[in-house]
Amino acid sequence: MAGIYLHIPFCRQQCHYCDFYRVVSHGDNSLFIDALKKEMIIRKDYLAGSNVSTVYFGGGTPSLLKAEETASILDHIRNLFRVDSEAEITLEVNPDDVSHKYMKDLHRAGVNRISIGIQSFRDEDLKLMNRRHTADQGREALDIIRKSGFDNVSADLIYGIPGMGTENWAANIDEILSFDIRHLSAYHLSIEPGTVFFRMKEKGQISEVDEDESTAEFNLLLDKTGKAGFINYEISNFGKPGYFSIHNTNYWKQVPYLGLGPSAHSYNGYSRQWNISDVKNYIRSVNAGKPLFEKEELDIRTKFNEYVMTSLRTMWGIDLLYVERIFEKEGYDYVVNLSGKFIDYGLMRQDNNNLFLTSQGMMISDNIISEFIMPSP
Repeated sequence: MAGIYLHIPFCRQQCHYCDFYRVVSHGDNSLFIDALKKEMIIRKDYLAGSNVSTVYFGGGTPSLLKAEETASILDHIRNLFRVDSEAEITLEVNPDDVSHKYMKDLHRAGVNRISIGIQSFRDEDLKLMNRRHTADQGREALDIIRKSGFDNVSADLIYGIPGMGTENWAANIDEILSFDIRHLSAYHLSIEPGTVFFRMKEKGQISEVDEDESTAEFNLLLDKTGKAGFINYEISNFGKPGYFSIHNTNYWKQVPYLGLGPSAHSYNGYSRQWNISDVKNYIRSVNAGKPLFEKEELDIRTKFNEYVMTSLRTMWGIDLLYVERIFEKEGYDYVVNLSGKFIDYGLMRQDNNNLFLTSQGMMISDNIISEFIMPSP
């Protein structure tokens, strides 16, 4: 089992919070798509013949691709890789790219899961974040998607937005759930270096919400999604039973994946590599037959740290039997001894042979996870 991730780096405008690699689209994607297909050919053996169970178009803004371009890319993948007949094929869309024809064409192309970036139903929030859609466009897009044959629909929301407040956040959750989506990704706003928000923060034009408000908004999220039948299977992800993101779940369970496109990461169980974050040099190097990337070989300590970092974010937690089998007594003792204080503080709990973060622990997950990182000898 394996996955394929395609990074489509194009955007029409830059969101103020985004720190992913992206470039402004000029409308003609042909050179990029040709390079993407050539990279597939060059790297077709990376997954060692494993069946591909997921394909994910991320970005950037994958919905800037024409439906026929997406179909062409998927055909190329099917010709080169062993794609399961029931593979989960996800494409991220912006609300203002959605139309009845476009969605039906995507459905015919084989896309069977849509992830839509709503972020908020308040125009004030969308304007602050420099999103290019309005709240009404978000509502209309959700309605169109469900009427176009897509049953597996995920939506993104952002909380912790300055000026939004818990009352408006509660309204956002209620409204997104009213569209009968099957999956919700809800992220706390993070102000990262290199973003417009970071520069605004340095100038005193914006400030992050305080811890009490963040906690209140997260608890609202847990309460409302839980009552609506969603399972919080990863800190930021909530799914109805049978509708968890298979692609992302495989990431967290260390399933190999091939990343295609500029800045895309790949993992094969032994090493991790990432493509150059420069679309022009990406195209140039692929056309020369030598894609530019950096690579890291994963030693046992790095694998341990990656397992802990990803597992603690999920509902499955740390499997102590797995740790003992793969990382032997050193890894097992390290986890068990360290978890004791967090269990005493009510930040973690143990159920049989698994360790989990509590809802209180999820609020400071980054701090807890960082303490589990095994330092170099």
